[in-house]
Amino acid sequence: MNAQTHDIAAIESLLAFWRDAGVDACFEDAAVDRTIVVAPALKAVEKATASVTPVVDMADATAEARRLANGADTMEALAQAAAGFKGCELVGMGARGCVFGRGDPQAPVLVVGEAPGAEEDAAGEPFVGRAGKLLDKMLAAAGLADKVYITNTVFWRPPGNRTPTPQEQAVCAPFVERAMFLMKPRAVLLVGGAAAKAVLKTDEGIMRTRGQWREWRLAEGDVSAPAIATLHPAFLLRQPQAKRQAWADMLALAARVGDDAGL
Repeated sequence: MNAQTHDIAAIESLLAFWRDAGVDACFEDAAVDRTIVVAPALKAVEKATASVTPVVDMADATAEARRLANGADTMEALAQAAAGFKGCELVGMGARGCVFGRGDPQAPVLVVGEAPGAEEDAAGEPFVGRAGKLLDKMLAAAGLADKVYITNTVFWRPPGNRTPTPQEQAVCAPFVERAMFLMKPRAVLLVGGAAAKAVLKTDEGIMRTRGQWREWRLAEGDVSAPAIATLHPAFLLRQPQAKRQAWADMLALAARVGDDAGL
C-alpha cells in the first residue's frame, strides 16, 4: 500500500530530527551486543567523566563529615557545616547547593526523607514540591504541623532525582546522626524505603518496615528514639489507594508523641 503524502512528510521530518541529533544508522546487517564494553571504550568513558564524577575516599570523607558534624552545637551550625562539606559525590553532580532542613530545631519529631528533588534544589529546602505539600497536609491533619524538623539522608539532589546510593547516604550519615543527637526527638518519622534502610540499617523493603516501631540508637552519646517508617508521599501521589496505610502511620506517630509528652 502506498504511503500518503502527509505520512511521507512526517517520516522525512522525523528522519531529519534524528540526523540532526547525530543518529547516522537505524540498524546494522548483524546484531550487535551493546552490553559488552571493550577496554578502549571504558577508558574513553572514564576520561570523559573524570571531570564530573569526583573520586571520593569513603573512609576519609566520612571521617571529615563526622568531624564537621560533631563540631556543631546547634542545628543552624549543623546546616552550615553540611553546606561546607565537599566529601559527598553528589556535590559535583549538578546540584545547585546544600538542602539541609526546615522546621523547628526544638521540635519533638525528626522527619528524615531520602533526597532533595528538583524543586527542593531550587528552593534550598526539603519537601517543598508536590510530595512535600502532601506531607505537610498529612502532618497538619495529624496535629503535627508545628512539631517537626524535616531533613533527608543526603543534602544534594541526585542526578535525575534518582534514589541516593547507600554510599552517598553513608557519607552524609554523620550529619543526620548529629541532628538526632542535638534534637533528642521523642520520635522519628522515616519517609520512604531509602530513608528507612539507611537509618535502621536494614535490607527490608518499605512494605515490611512501615508502621512498625523500631529503635534508632546512636553509636555515640547513648541517644536513642523510637522510629517509624512510612510510605513516601511521592509514592502516594502515584498510588493514592495507599494513603490509608500512610495515614495510619501518621496517627501512630501523633499518638506516640502525645503519650510521651504526657498529653
